Amino acid sequence: MKLDFRSDEIRGLIQRCLAEDIGPGDFSSLASIPQGTLGKSKLILKQNGVVAGLELAEVIFDELGGGIRWKWFAKDGDFLTAGTILAEAEGSVHTLLAGERLMLNFMQRLSGVATQAKQASDLVVGTKAKVLDTRKTTPGLRLLEKWAVAIGGGNNHRIGLYDMVMLKDNHNDSAGGITAAVERTKSYLLRHNLTLDIEVETRNMEEVREVLRLTGVRRLMLDNFTPDACAVAVQEIAGRVEVEASGGITLSNIRDYAESGVDYISLGSLTHTVQSLDISFKTKIN
Repeated sequence: MKLDFRSDEIRGLIQRCLAEDIGPGDFSSLASIPQGTLGKSKLILKQNGVVAGLELAEVIFDELGGGIRWKWFAKDGDFLTAGTILAEAEGSVHTLLAGERLMLNFMQRLSGVATQAKQASDLVVGTKAKVLDTRKTTPGLRLLEKWAVAIGGGNNHRIGLYDMVMLKDNHNDSAGGITAAVERTKSYLLRHNLTLDIEVETRNMEEVREVLRLTGVRRLMLDNFTPDACAVAVQEIAGRVEVEASGGITLSNIRDYAESGVDYISLGSLTHTVQSLDISFKTKIN
């Protein structure tokens, strides 16, 4: 997934976040440090992990008026060890301190997402399974978090409700069953000239067999199946549709699910249960 950090959408987000943090002024810096004071800051990784947000950091400081000179020692997507100096930034101390917290909040969160995506992806190496994210993202940060998943080695599922049809249990139950939901969906897509893939969530083998009797379904989700149950379902599906496992999957059992033969494994925890990576920004005056 490619992301333009200088797009209006990302810049608008940064502007809102800076306004939230700075408000009418960074009075701690304005009151204590003489105007015109210059300094240098070191961006330091404090834990092993995948770094995410370096390019975003530069855009954040640009929104504060620019003038910060950067020297980069790493790039987004690098897996690095604790103690690594990621970058040096030099310029107005007022600017360095005004942007510090927002930059670290973004970088620590996104690096945590990327690191967890790498851990999950590494655990399924040697199988055909691909690790997917979900829509369980922080409101307003979906593009950034899904970008972090991708640079960590994971794969993006749909971005929102608009780029793929996923008929989950609530859709199917509200429509009167899986068959009714799928047939109405195919008619709707045809009427509106939409070429979207259809995925259907199933809760048991009876629902799996119902999906297999239908046409037009691209992917079948096995929701809260055990690894053994996934293996049975994969054997019966026999390649007729793509198979995704979801629900109850953690880093401790993801390998078992991967070895069941599924094509995809979706993990909401990639974005909704993340330990931020520890990163610091230490400033000294010139």
